[in-house]
Amino acid sequence: MYFIANWKMFGGLNSLNTIDKVVKFFKAFKKNRSIKIIYCPPSTLISLMSKKLEKTNIEIGAQNCHEQESYGAFTGSINSKMLKNIGANYVIIGHSENRQSGESNQLINLKIKSALKSGLKVIFCIGETLREKRKKITKKILDKQLKLGLNKVNSKKNIIIAYEPVWSIGTGLIPKSDDLYETVNFIKKKMRKNKVLYGGSVNPKNINDLKSINNIDGYLIGGASQDPKKFIDIIKKRYS
Repeated sequence: MYFIANWKMFGGLNSLNTIDKVVKFFKAFKKNRSIKIIYCPPSTLISLMSKKLEKTNIEIGAQNCHEQESYGAFTGSINSKMLKNIGANYVIIGHSENRQSGESNQLINLKIKSALKSGLKVIFCIGETLREKRKKITKKILDKQLKLGLNKVNSKKNIIIAYEPVWSIGTGLIPKSDDLYETVNFIKKKMRKNKVLYGGSVNPKNINDLKSINNIDGYLIGGASQDPKKFIDIIKKRYS
């Protein structure tokens, strides 16, 4: 069961101290052998967080990467090789916030290939907009995102799929249980050997509803993961 903390654009040096509570909880938690916690802070904190967590079972990921694996004249960009070098083991690619900023399926495909080549595991995000949901073309959209995003990706063993409906992110809304189960099932039929997570407004209040959907392999958690108490509550309630 994955619990991935996507800190988004959040966190300074003092924020690293908040992880101590999660480390202490995780060491004592009886179910910890069946859990994988991955922190995805902003790039400014990856190296420090990696050093802080090196003697724990908690892993580190990045929130995005440039599509070119080799170095180049791309001011302000960070590629997958650089992320791997400073301690990241995972990278989130295709997050809806980045798709909305102009990332195409083709660009996402190049980023996935680059990340895998550098030895990073990929958390590949897919999801439909509210307009697409209302038009009842969710499955068509997800199918397209999977096909184009993974085009000519020969080995998919180091890819985790995160289903995150765009309309759910930051709104507090989550899909109905039956709809979510059916959508995750659809993705699993397409990606038979890959874990499928849910992301989109996951918090301590709705985790009880989400845990009843038994085909989900974990959660991509945004704002709630920035608060150690809320993050711990999500994990505890998932197993209560």
